[in-house]
Amino acid sequence: GCILDGKLYPFGEIARTDNCFRCSCSRDAMRCCSLFHTPAGYDKENCKVIFNKKSCDYDVVQKSDPSKECIVYSRV
Repeated sequence: GCILDGKLYPFGEIARTDNCFRCSCSRDAMRCCSLFHTPAGYDKENCKVIFNKKSCDYDVVQKSDPSKECIVYSRV
């Protein structure tokens, strides 16, 4: 298998790792891509970005009240 962040994964396709990546493990290499997109366009003065491991995505919430989401205009 392949080791990523100290965890052993079997050869083949890995739909989702513990750190939110999709990977392909072979005898030659392990290739991964992220399952999330980083917020780029949002109100940076009043909002903050928090990584949500459950959904494998970033939540953009109000600094003054993290229970309220902010509008995200673009992600990269």
